[in-house]
Amino acid sequence: MQSLVIVAHGSHLNPESSAPTYDHADTIRATGAFDEVRTGFWKEEPHFREVLRTVEGDEVYVVPLFISEGYFTEQVIPRELRLAGWDVSEWDSDGLSADQATLVAEDIDREVHYCGPVGTHRAMTDVIVRRAESVTNDADVGEGFGLAVVGHGTERNENSAKAIEYHADRIAERDRFDEVKALYMDEDPEVDDLPEHFESDDVVLVPLFIADGYHTQEDIPEDVGLCEDHTEGYDVPETVDGTRIWYAGAVGTEPLMADVVLERAADAGADLGTALDDVRETTRVATGD
Repeated sequence: MQSLVIVAHGSHLNPESSAPTYDHADTIRATGAFDEVRTGFWKEEPHFREVLRTVEGDEVYVVPLFISEGYFTEQVIPRELRLAGWDVSEWDSDGLSADQATLVAEDIDREVHYCGPVGTHRAMTDVIVRRAESVTNDADVGEGFGLAVVGHGTERNENSAKAIEYHADRIAERDRFDEVKALYMDEDPEVDDLPEHFESDDVVLVPLFIADGYHTQEDIPEDVGLCEDHTEGYDVPETVDGTRIWYAGAVGTEPLMADVVLERAADAGADLGTALDDVRETTRVATGD
């Protein structure tokens, strides 16, 4: 029996924080690739510490719905899941290459395939591009457009910026958009000055966050100049200093994110059948679909 557990941060303050996790779990559940699909949270129920006790499968795959490697993926989740013998060196990662580690969860005495976060997986690149297609309602968007991949950034954790730079570089290599830039909230180059970083008249802004919350709904729109007060709303696109900005909202709300979760499980050995093709087909975006 094959089981999938998606673990995410959640929030006591924002009831919408867990919505993407539930949505992606539902999408994967519908494919039938797993006998059961469970969700667990740090700030909501069921908690990380309890979620494995709800799982019946003998092949358990745990996928963290987090953007970067760091405190939660390297310390909190393994500790709360009680993964015996966990050591971050199991991943032998450079901050982007965490793959999977197979360990025994002590309280259920079963092996668990613990995967790296979704945000550093190569498939996330396609989700960012799909997000640009979704917000513009154009499956061919790219020519004449710039793309801003935006992350939090912090000097306290160098891995925070690595995922943003990684995906921005991969998209730039495709030569689909006229310009691709990695911008940050707390590092240079800052998203506040977005028009200064682009020559394109149209720029799609995709925040590399899992859920829409304080940063994506309040900070970024106000800092970029889409509005003075987020409670008053703004148009998409909104023109700021002569640049039309297509604000996409959190990348984690894009339905194709379910594909990245599946890719992580597949890399850890899960048998997915046609699930990957099914998810990409059912979540595609094309004008007129």
